[in-house]
Amino acid sequence: MATLILNHLSKAYDGGRAAVNGVSLTVRDGGFLALLGPSGCGKTTLLRMIAGFEQPSDGSIVLGERVISTAEGVLPPERRNMAMVFQSYALWPHMTVAQNVGYPLKLRGVKGENLRRKTMEALDVVRLADLADRRPAALSGGQRQRVALARCLVTSPDVVLLDEPLANLDRHLRAAMEETFRDFHARSGATMIYVTHDQAEAMALATEIAVMSEGRFLQVAPPNEIYAHPEGRVVGGLIGQGTILSLPVGEGRERSLDRAACHALLLGEAGGSLCDVLIRPEHVRPAVDGIALQVRECVFTGERHALTLARADGSLLKAFSAERLAPGSMAVFSVERGWRL
Repeated sequence: MATLILNHLSKAYDGGRAAVNGVSLTVRDGGFLALLGPSGCGKTTLLRMIAGFEQPSDGSIVLGERVISTAEGVLPPERRNMAMVFQSYALWPHMTVAQNVGYPLKLRGVKGENLRRKTMEALDVVRLADLADRRPAALSGGQRQRVALARCLVTSPDVVLLDEPLANLDRHLRAAMEETFRDFHARSGATMIYVTHDQAEAMALATEIAVMSEGRFLQVAPPNEIYAHPEGRVVGGLIGQGTILSLPVGEGRERSLDRAACHALLLGEAGGSLCDVLIRPEHVRPAVDGIALQVRECVFTGERHALTLARADGSLLKAFSAERLAPGSMAVFSVERGWRL
């Protein structure tokens, strides 16, 4: 295994448009990094540069002690000791599960009992050893995805790259595959880089999240840190279900706001210049004393009710409630926490 380092990495296409613009990052050995952002933000282009499918316009990529990509040249993908999982799985339909998984080893000249043993070890990691003789057509979508993971693992890669691997699966199967990915990461010890536009996936899987927009990193942090303390309006709006309000913040410089500070801001008692404040729905709670808000919408989500609440000026807040509240009614809520962006 080896540390992966991106040094001021850029990729511009004809016409000068920069898909990736001067990003730098160190991915620790054995880490699980999620590249998160909307379509067109540059995350797949970045992944393809790491894989060796795209050459940087500027900067470099270093894996361990080797420089594997610069603007002057790239080490071919087959010499990087990396593996990639695609949305489509890319399995050969005429081969069995074992033959699909063992194929990269055959290309490296591994034969006989050594080939069989390494193949079965990889299938054991993804818990598919008992399906070794089946063909892909006889497998579910989740099982095919696990075959693709085993094929990655069989060559003991330094880095596993995953390009939105759950995008084609239904909601229930995606949840099951998230557990498979976590187990795969823990048992293999591989460094993993995972491209997704789904923040829930990124939060559930990664040890670190890099939020991208317009080819740049806006914030790189562990999931709990990026959720609690997002940097800027784009990150705050992308992560979680919070509401961002422009509020007069007074003279204080504290970014973490307690109940008293939130109520002062929402009631217009703080004064001063406007600042963006993020308020999460789990921090807006029914209370005896607090702020009177109008219920605009109440949607039952299966475990609780999701509320849309209106302040006197018409701006909206999100909240959760165990009980149904009638749209149009007034209710009192306490805002326990906020975060200045």
